[in-house]
Amino acid sequence: MFGFVAKHRGVWPVSWMCDALGVSRSGFHAWLTRPRSDRSIRDEELSAAIRASFLRSDRTYGARRVWHDLLEEGYACGLHCVERLMRQAAFKARPKRRQPPKDQGMRSVIAANVLEREFDADGPNQKWVADFTYVWTAQGWLYVAAVIDLFSRRVVGWSMSEQMTSQMVTDALIMAIWRRGRPDELLHHSDQGSQYTSEPFQRLMADHGITCSMSRSGNVWDNAAMESFFSSLKTERIKRKTYRTRKHARADVFDYIERFYNPKRRHSTIG
Repeated sequence: MFGFVAKHRGVWPVSWMCDALGVSRSGFHAWLTRPRSDRSIRDEELSAAIRASFLRSDRTYGARRVWHDLLEEGYACGLHCVERLMRQAAFKARPKRRQPPKDQGMRSVIAANVLEREFDADGPNQKWVADFTYVWTAQGWLYVAAVIDLFSRRVVGWSMSEQMTSQMVTDALIMAIWRRGRPDELLHHSDQGSQYTSEPFQRLMADHGITCSMSRSGNVWDNAAMESFFSSLKTERIKRKTYRTRKHARADVFDYIERFYNPKRRHSTIG
């Protein structure tokens, strides 16, 4: 109440506001000259750090990820403190919209599901997952293929195309192999899409000694880690954008992957 009086004393007389709010004028003037508490000073300092972390994440981080940012910067605070200050500042991460898919797929006749939903890896270049998604633009669809290393959840390869072709997913795998220096004993998991069962893609994996694993037909849970990445991409970036051209969409997807997701974004799954 004293804060309200201080903010509006240029509009209405202090005596009127104190009477209306049921507080004393002497109490208000004492509040004005009273030194700030250690807690309020501390909250102001933390709020500035919270705001910086929240804006760096492009307004996608919730309290837990912001809290980890603050701990890394040397602040000593609890998760509940960060939650309280984020509520006060109206900082709210964009929510994800998820609908559990039906778990009713048949075993692949192209390749077995070797991964078997074991999305943990002991080291890099042991397990890769791949898939592609769609981005709408005013010029039509843009297709985005990606390959993720399950150890670090890093996007090690990606490709974008105006057409949903086998060359698109092949280019994404070629980038991953080039970036990671032809890894040995690698498992590559994807769905049974025609792009991944095509002869050029299968030949590329065979030439590099990559073991092929595929989800059961119609079963997205078998590649849940990849679905999670595309959900993050759409929720945190694409959902709130309108792309006039495919070129604009390409640049924005590139920015999300290479300037935010890979080098900066915190991943709860791997801590």
